[in-house]
Amino acid sequence: MSETTSSVTGLLDTLDEAVRRENAAGSGKVSVGTILDSIGNRSYGPFLLVPALIELSPVGGIPGVPTVLAFIVLTAAVQMLAGREHIWVPGFIERRRVKGAAIEKADQMIRPLAKWLDRHTRERFRHLLRTPMVKLAAFLVICLCLTVPPLELIPFASAIPMAAIALFGLALLVRDGLVMAIAFMSVALAAAGIFLVV
Repeated sequence: MSETTSSVTGLLDTLDEAVRRENAAGSGKVSVGTILDSIGNRSYGPFLLVPALIELSPVGGIPGVPTVLAFIVLTAAVQMLAGREHIWVPGFIERRRVKGAAIEKADQMIRPLAKWLDRHTRERFRHLLRTPMVKLAAFLVICLCLTVPPLELIPFASAIPMAAIALFGLALLVRDGLVMAIAFMSVALAAAGIFLVV
């Protein structure tokens, strides 16, 4: 698998390249395995951030997609909690295919946000990214993922926990402890939001 990048736009670039290669093969669809391979298996940040961002785009409105994305994040978060160095994803998830055009559309919508995030994040407060805090983040991400399937019954409600997950992924990707602190605070907001919508 590929090495990971440390910027959101760089991550989208590698994802975009993977989609173009798959589309060039003529199928018009991209396997989840290809997407995951493009973001690498050595860092948990992209495994949390990319599925969450895709879910926050219009693609997240497709029935079943939020649950699949939450399962991918859940798989990574459990391994993160266990302290695994490399991420493994079940074969039945890797073999699932989504339309390349949908991923490209999501990429176009996310990219302005990605550029903004890259301008406003940087390495700081590294003590908030040490093992105890990362394991706590993993536990909270697992809890958030478990809320996604029932929230699918309410249009776009699953975006609430996925937004909090995206913050954890961003913090790990860019090594920004301030974002990690904001992510922890966002869990309380997500819980309040879930309570209100249900």
